[in-house]
Amino acid sequence: MPVTEEPNQPRFLTLAQVADELNVKQSLVQGLIRAGELRAFQVGGRGMWRIGRQDVEDYIDQAYRRAAERIAAGDLEEGAEAEAEA
Repeated sequence: MPVTEEPNQPRFLTLAQVADELNVKQSLVQGLIRAGELRAFQVGGRGMWRIGRQDVEDYIDQAYRRAAERIAAGDLEEGAEAEAEA
């Protein structure tokens, strides 16, 4: 079930929550926001970032599409994830 359909879930997530959902570091989420790949907005006087649940789902869908296109084009790097984890 997509996160947007889970009952009693907040509409917006923090950077930490999105990082946890995607299993990445917060700095990567910040980079995705800066690059315009993940929609987000700042709230409050301290400019805390919030990301809509649907925006996270949209990012994931786009990432799957990009990956499928790269695979179809034969542009998949062997062992890329193993190197990134090292």
